[in-house]
Amino acid sequence: MRLRSLLYVPADNERFIAKAHERGADAIILDLEDSVRPAHRDAARNALPASIRAAGQAGAKVFVRITTQTPNEDAAAAATADGLYVPKASRGSIDVLAAASPGLPLFALIEDPMALLEANAIAAHPAVAGLAAGGEDLATALGALPDPDVLRTPKLLIHYAAKAHQKLSFGLFRTVADYTDLAAIEDAAKEARRHGFDGASCVHPSAVPILNGVFAPSLEEIDWANRVLAAAEKAAAGAFSLDGRMIDAPIISRARAIVSRS
Repeated sequence: MRLRSLLYVPADNERFIAKAHERGADAIILDLEDSVRPAHRDAARNALPASIRAAGQAGAKVFVRITTQTPNEDAAAAATADGLYVPKASRGSIDVLAAASPGLPLFALIEDPMALLEANAIAAHPAVAGLAAGGEDLATALGALPDPDVLRTPKLLIHYAAKAHQKLSFGLFRTVADYTDLAAIEDAAKEARRHGFDGASCVHPSAVPILNGVFAPSLEEIDWANRVLAAAEKAAAGAFSLDGRMIDAPIISRARAIVSRS
């Protein structure tokens, strides 16, 4: 599953939902939680089947971020989605949702210190397809500011937990709330990609092409990977030299991953 860009769309905003499929995001996250006023949630929940069809009509994956107040009810309404984004995730809440919605992939949002300490167990759950940090919530729970220095360590810990269990890992070392500084978003995406993150979420469509570009292999990377694999086919030994550098099994695996992502 290639998910470079995940665009949040309020689940009660018909205009935004109608245009979501035009934004070029790999996934749309229909948000029932923070971006929807409580008084509008029932209507947004009831409209989910139609909203999911509209948002996904161009081929994007469609996930639903459920609420902490009525998770099972939200999950039932989102049964036709491609997965659930689970706020304030814990091992307990993942167990409950997995039992209530068998077969529906779960994406765990780690948003408090206890969940951060449970990240490995959450990532190990077979229903969990990916992890991300809720930067604003996590910083608030820590009594901290959501700046890159504060968020880097917890986001890396969540990333390591995801990768330890071969799960997807999403995020930038900054808050998604500051969506106007596109240069900063690009810099943060490049840093996250160097660490091995698969993609990131955004709250404004202007960030989508940036994330799609940064989290996709460049033409130079694809060319290098193809040359590595071609040389590996001809190599008589397990390790060989290419462009003055030693190539062995881990580098060949990296080349295969680049070709797969391309």
